[in-house]
Amino acid sequence: MSKPKSVRIADHFAELTDPRRREVIYPLINVVVIAVCAVICGADDFVAIARFGTTKREWLARFLDLETGIPSHDRFNAIFAAIKPAEFEKCLLSWITALHEITDGQVIAIDGKTLRRSFDAADSKAAIHMVSAWATANHMSLGQVVVDAKSNEITAIPKLLEMLELSGAMVTIDAMGCQTEIARQITEAGADYCLAVKDNQPTLHQGIINFFEKHVDDDFADIRMRCHMTNEEGHGRKEARYYMICPVPEDLPDRARWTSLKAIGVAISADFRGRKNNQPSYSRRGPPPGNFAGRRVPSRTQSGYEG
Repeated sequence: MSKPKSVRIADHFAELTDPRRREVIYPLINVVVIAVCAVICGADDFVAIARFGTTKREWLARFLDLETGIPSHDRFNAIFAAIKPAEFEKCLLSWITALHEITDGQVIAIDGKTLRRSFDAADSKAAIHMVSAWATANHMSLGQVVVDAKSNEITAIPKLLEMLELSGAMVTIDAMGCQTEIARQITEAGADYCLAVKDNQPTLHQGIINFFEKHVDDDFADIRMRCHMTNEEGHGRKEARYYMICPVPEDLPDRARWTSLKAIGVAISADFRGRKNNQPSYSRRGPPPGNFAGRRVPSRTQSGYEG
């Protein structure tokens, strides 16, 4: 059994370079610990960080040598302005990953978003778009990468994956990240992937559609299948969702290009809102449902497939 990783902040920030060249009054680890704890507790500027340190001095003294006191907000500002951002990010990510303690079955959701109010019309600066990794079980952000203005999420996702400890995890990405190289990178890191497929992979996409449309009519009689159902009600809306997964068929088009592809799935939503006689309208997640609309959902909610 592997030895659990240390979660002491000092261990993970030991390699952080102290940018100060003059005589040091406040140990760097003190500055880092106080700042990290303050930000976790809601501090959003250096004044708030210094105030947190002063208010929580007695508690902080249980872990830090505070003989020289708490730095002022100007001192916090000056030190963090001089710290190398890449070094600090590496140390912080190492600590967060140790806290997170990824285990088998942990889901890491990767998604892109545009930061609100990041567009600067005065300076003609475009809004900042970032790709983030989110640990769904622990509700913790594991890392972020800014998408270059001349690039897109396809190039940013591999950079983010390189930063993360993925072993044993399940990585989920929307259709933008449905790329063979991204799938290969995830599996080489010892993780599994669940990628949304849309028209950017037309051959694979159509093959999956054809497979499910072929087998939904006979209730997957000769196919191993698992089906999970959820029911949601609220705001006058009643919706059932069916998630079906099957082992990947041998003749699935484009299968050979996808590393360690094991299964394919589809999500169907049944909306009962405003329907007569409680008859739902069906739609499939993804592009227009085509022939899938109106077909009944499989009656089997469990089967022998456990892949």
